[in-house]
Amino acid sequence: MHTLLLTVMIVSAVIVIALVLIQRSQGDGLSEAITGGAEQLFSKQKARGIEVGIKRLTIFFSILFFACAFLIGYYFK
Repeated sequence: MHTLLLTVMIVSAVIVIALVLIQRSQGDGLSEAITGGAEQLFSKQKARGIEVGIKRLTIFFSILFFACAFLIGYYFK
């Protein structure tokens, strides 16, 4: 069981790293907000296409990673 959880944790960590690296930037932070980028923040535009899928996959694999880390820490002290 320990080996399975550790393997799933390592694989999910690698996948999360890859997914984060291929995502587009969400803006330039504070400088974007000051110069008028805040209009995009409050507009009704929704992300479309593959960006939504990548974001959801990132969330899924990060939850899987933390669940495996919690289970390994809790059961195998």
